[in-house]
Amino acid sequence: MEKQKEITVGVIVRKSPNKSPWLKWSWKPVGLLPGSIDQDWKLIREEAGIFEYHAGSKTLELHRAEVESYKVSLAMEPASAFVIMERDEQEDEDKEYSLHKVTASAYEAQDYSDSGEYLVEPVAMPPTLQALVEKFSDDHFDEKPFIKRKRDKVKLDNTEVGKGDIRVEKIADVFSSPSILKSRKDN
Repeated sequence: MEKQKEITVGVIVRKSPNKSPWLKWSWKPVGLLPGSIDQDWKLIREEAGIFEYHAGSKTLELHRAEVESYKVSLAMEPASAFVIMERDEQEDEDKEYSLHKVTASAYEAQDYSDSGEYLVEPVAMPPTLQALVEKFSDDHFDEKPFIKRKRDKVKLDNTEVGKGDIRVEKIADVFSSPSILKSRKDN
């Protein structure tokens, strides 16, 4: 069984006019193309002022250590992968964002969205990609049963093992005030 698997996935991004006076365009990843080759920002369709681009392709990496987070993504309605985009520094109106990563891990997507520097959107997985992620996660998922921790045994003989510092002469000296200890040492 492979420890990890890599799939090239293309991303389709929709650019539509925004209703906000502060932003001219709204950008949203809307589709995934498993096995797609890299077509950096190629216009696919234009209809009524709405543009769809093939924004590029990224490698979707599946690793056995993250199987639990893949299960979370597969449990979403619909099952989703996450497209992570970052704002492009160039002042190109047709390419306001650049593709950063595609992941099937809901936990990793949450980490990116917490920073606020990235546009993170869930996109429905095509059936072929969903089947591949399901197979990988089923092969590697090892559910650990919940085991309640048992309490430590209570000692009833009232002896305290390891009490205090070995440099202190008697156990009672641990609880004495410093002034009493000082007067004892002077004698």
